[in-house]
Amino acid sequence: MLQISNVERSCEFYCGKLGFKKNWQHQFEPGLPRFVSISRGAVTLFLTEHPESASGALVYLYVEDVDALARELQSHGAIIDQGPTSQPWGMREIQLHDPDGNRLRLGQDIEEKKS
Repeated sequence: MLQISNVERSCEFYCGKLGFKKNWQHQFEPGLPRFVSISRGAVTLFLTEHPESASGALVYLYVEDVDALARELQSHGAIIDQGPTSQPWGMREIQLHDPDGNRLRLGQDIEEKKS
């Protein structure tokens, strides 16, 4: 679960730039914080405007081809902060931030790519 400040802005980032789709949205009544479920393939994230949720999270997602994914995300306007970079711990990674400063790191096992 990631804390966000604005559902529309975050859905534009995750759905418009990162290829997620919005599954559902919940709000107890108008004017109260919203809670959203989004997914891309087998990955589901929860986004919440509720202020008691932790902020500044780091989400790590394993992917099959990080270089291809980086190109795809950039073609949709996403800004990659770091990478793709091969790390000494055996992963090839990229990192980006959502509009609320949550870090998203996506990585691929380098050994699996060689197989």
